[in-house]
This record gives sequence, C-alpha cells and structure tokens, in this order.
Amino acid sequence: MHEHRMSDIEGVYEDLEADVSLEEFREAVEAKVEQMGGLADEETAAMLVAHEVGESEVSGIADIEPGMEEAKFVAKVISIGEKRTFERDGEDEDGQVVNVEVADETGSVRAAFWDDHAEAAIEELEEGQVLRIKGRPKEGFSGVEVSVDDVEPDDDTEVDVQLSDTYAIEDLSLGLSNVTLVGLLLDTDSVRTFDRDDGSEGKVSNLVLGDSTGRVRVTLWDEQADLVTELEAGETVEVIDGYVKERDGQLELHVGNRGAVEEIDEDVEYVPESTPIEDLEIGQTVDIAGVVRSADPKRTFDRDDGSEGQVRNIRVQDATGDIRVALWGEKADLDVGPGDEVALGDVEIQDGWQDDLEASAGWQSTVTILESESAGSSESPDAADSSDENAGLSAFAGDGTDEETATDGTGTDTGSTTTEPSDGEELEFTGVVVQAGDPVVLDDGEETMSVATDADVGLGEEVTARGVVRDGRLEANDVF
Repeated sequence: MHEHRMSDIEGVYEDLEADVSLEEFREAVEAKVEQMGGLADEETAAMLVAHEVGESEVSGIADIEPGMEEAKFVAKVISIGEKRTFERDGEDEDGQVVNVEVADETGSVRAAFWDDHAEAAIEELEEGQVLRIKGRPKEGFSGVEVSVDDVEPDDDTEVDVQLSDTYAIEDLSLGLSNVTLVGLLLDTDSVRTFDRDDGSEGKVSNLVLGDSTGRVRVTLWDEQADLVTELEAGETVEVIDGYVKERDGQLELHVGNRGAVEEIDEDVEYVPESTPIEDLEIGQTVDIAGVVRSADPKRTFDRDDGSEGQVRNIRVQDATGDIRVALWGEKADLDVGPGDEVALGDVEIQDGWQDDLEASAGWQSTVTILESESAGSSESPDAADSSDENAGLSAFAGDGTDEETATDGTGTDTGSTTTEPSDGEELEFTGVVVQAGDPVVLDDGEETMSVATDADVGLGEEVTARGVVRDGRLEANDVF
C-alpha cells in the first residue's frame, strides 16, 4: 500500500517536468498533507503542490511578466553590476543591491540581488555561471526586473547563450540587453533636454547605424547623450552594452549610463535597400537612393508656437524617375548639392505639387551622403549654398522655385508681395505646407500665410488657398 502511494507522488512528479528534485517535492507534499490536517490524501496533496510549482515555473525568461507572484527559471549570468548602497527609511542599516544581467535562449532579464544576496553576488558569482533563480517579477526602469528571493548554482544545466555578443542589426530582438554592435554611422541629431517626473532634467539624442543586414536607430540617454556631438556620419562606431526596446513598431537600441558609443577603426559595409522612385505610392514610408539633381535654398518659417522651423527641397533622381524631397529641421542644414549620391531612409511619400509625389524627410528619417560631388564645399557651406541655387536649377526650372510664384490663376505674382494683406481682401495664396494643423501655415519662399481651413493637408505639400483675409489670417473657402 505504502509502495503504491509513493508511486502516486512519483507519477504526479514525473508529469510535472519541474525544476525541483523528487526529494523536495516529497517534502512539499508531506507539508501540504499536514497543513490540511489530514483532509487530503497524498495524491491530492501532490496534485495541489504540482499546481503551485507549475504556476511559478516559466518556460523561459521571455514569459516572465510583472504581474506574476513569483517566477522560477534557470539562466546564465551575462554581467554583474556594481554594488550600490542606500539608506532605508527608519532603519539604521543601509540596504544594498547588485543588478545581475541573466539570460536564457528566449531573452535576458535584470535580476536584483538585495542585501545578503548582494554580498554573495559580488563574492561568488561569475560571468557564464548558470543559476536556478526564484524571484518576484516587477516593472523596472528598462523592462521587467526580478527581485531575487532564492538562488543556487546549477552546474548540470546547459544554457546556450553567448556572453556579450556582437550582434548584426537583423539579429536584434526585443528585450535583448548587453548588446555590442558595430555599424556605420549614417545620421546624428542634436541633444534634447526634457523634465522628468521627479523634477530632474534628462537628456536624450539619437543616431542611426547601418550594417550589411539593415539599419537601426540608437537612442542615447543622459550622460551618453552628448556623445553625438563628438561623432560624424561616415564613421564606424561600436555600441557597447545597449538594450533593445520598441518604439512605433520599430526596434531601437538604447544606451544608458552603463553603455557607451565609441568610434573604431573598422570598415562596415552598408547597403541601402531602396525602392525605385517610379514604384512609390502615397502613404508609404520607404528608403530611396539616387543622385541629387538640384537643391533649393533653405527656407525658414515661424510656427504657431513662436518657434522657427526650416525646410529645404532637393530633387533626387534614380534610374526610374525623380522626386522632390523636403528636408525638415536640422536636415535642411546638410551640405548636400547637385551630383551628390544620397541614401534616404524612412521618408514618407506624400501628395505634392501638381499631383506629383513628394518625399518628406522628418526627424525619424535618415539622410546619408554616399558620395559627394561638391568636394571642398564642406569648408564653406555658404559657397555651396549659392552654387546649389544656380547649378542645375536653371536646367530644371519647373522645380518648385518658379512654380510657387509663377501663376496662381489670378495673374498676380503672389510670391513677391511682402505687404500685409488688408482685412476683407479676397486673396489666393500658393505655398508649401510648413505647419499642418490649426491653422495651416503656407510658405511661398518669401512670406508665410496662416490659413484657417478644415482641409486635410500634409507637411511639405504644395497647396493653393483661396478666400478672405480676416485679422491677417486667410479664411479659406477653397484649398486645392
């Protein structure tokens, strides 16, 4: 009889496929029988224990979620952070914590070792060691963290994870951390500051890297944000200790205070995958590549909030056709001119002037000059600008400069007026949309006009508005 009951426990145990030994399982079952005051026989108790154990057993790190009571898993130590001490409210003894990055085949997670565990982590843990961990998952600063309650080494289990991998861009996946990646720097932007909820000031900047497998946006936080000012497009850089997050459906590589970005002496090939210009359709976000045929001077305009915006139009041609590209913000300052070979990443295709398509290169786009014709122009951007205006433009006169002011259907040359329109005056105004919203702001190269309209217009589109002027704003009854 005794034999039979044991096998019941063993049967339940075998079905469990759990990370506990049979001995531990037996002890837990006996404790459960005792706890229930003999109400349950051993088989029922075994079922109950199996359910409890199974609940916290996760099949991999990827399954760990903040709402769980506890999670049990086996993982390899990837990196061991430094010990931090902090004061606990109302307690004499300081607390201490060590963050340890652990990973299995499904992903990686930060495990927080507190107090006594923190001491042990510093003294006993080694990178590459496999641990059996029990802990409480919670939402941390960069994804899920596990507060470790119980940990023991597991030398018998193999976890197939390489330490500090150098990844190719196409191999990045959500939740990876401790990522090393080497790429060609395609684009940088300026450092922006923001206020955190706790009143402190944060800093953030972005750059874009490419390798032979693709391209990725890199976000640099706080102390690392200033690194962009030291880097230039065209250099090869290495990202150290980055972590992968998602934004707008795209994977991004983030670099916090533990990470770094450094220039290295290595050649990386970046092959832009571009869509032929003749195949472009409205609403797409695509990559295009080609030669700059012409470049207009930069235009600045005032936004509604009083800030100043800027845009510059260039025309890019590939073997299948050509398209006008609006370079917004800092991209308008790029030293790009006729003859330059460019790759444009993540540009939005919109409805442009005279039913032509037009590409809009905003903050999320990348503009990479692959080969520059205007040699020497980098020394004097002013000279480059003035030559851009004339070079090639006369040959392609219908390229956005003349069209905007040429005819607006009334025989008046709207572009040349700088006088304020008077109230009640009927007016037709043609220009590029430099602010879409309420109001729409149009720019014709010489002046801007605020337009009150419900019409749905896109940034960078060229439109004509017709209506009556009230308080210096055009109340449009017609926008086309």
